[in-house]
Order: sequence, then structure tokens, then C-alpha cells
Amino acid sequence: MSYLSIILIKLVQLVSTLLTLYMWVVIISALLSWVNPDPYNPIVRFLRNITDPVYARIRRLLPFVVIGGIDLSPVVVIVAVQILSALLDKLVFDMSISMRMIGA
Repeated sequence: MSYLSIILIKLVQLVSTLLTLYMWVVIISALLSWVNPDPYNPIVRFLRNITDPVYARIRRLLPFVVIGGIDLSPVVVIVAVQILSALLDKLVFDMSISMRMIGA
């Protein structure tokens, strides 16, 4: 494998890891929304600042995710992250196989 292909594969793996980390941030944020924490807590503010823009975009694009006062936008984010992560993992696998086949 060439150095460029190794770097490219590692970058895609890094993006996949960051997506998984964001999924956990979404899960923690959703769990915290059930207990109504102090909005001035720095951790709560960080979680809201990092997730609320994504939730707002999903609510705007898919208005049916709010059903009877229950917001399902975290579920949509988690599903989207899982799909993207699976696609990236498949991309890394295919890239590594093709690099070995051509001998790069």
C-alpha cells in the first residue's frame, strides 16, 4: 500500500470515529433532556450547542418527526449517523482490498 492510500484510509476511519462520538453525544443529550438539567451548566450548554442546530435542521426538513409533543429528531440523527458510519466502514474495506489487489 502506498502512503497516500494509508493516509486516505486513516482519514476515513477518523471521520467514522467522529461520527460515532457524535452519536454518543446525541444519546447523552437526549437522556439529559428527560431530567431537565440546569441550563447554565457548561456541559449541558456544550451538548445543546452541538446538537440543537442539527435537530433544528431535521425538524425543518422533516416536520413529522415531532409527534404529539415527542421529538424524534435524535432518533433520526442516530439512524443517519449509523448509516453514514456503515457506508464509511464499507468504503475503507473496499479501498483496502482494492489497494492490495493492485499492489499499491
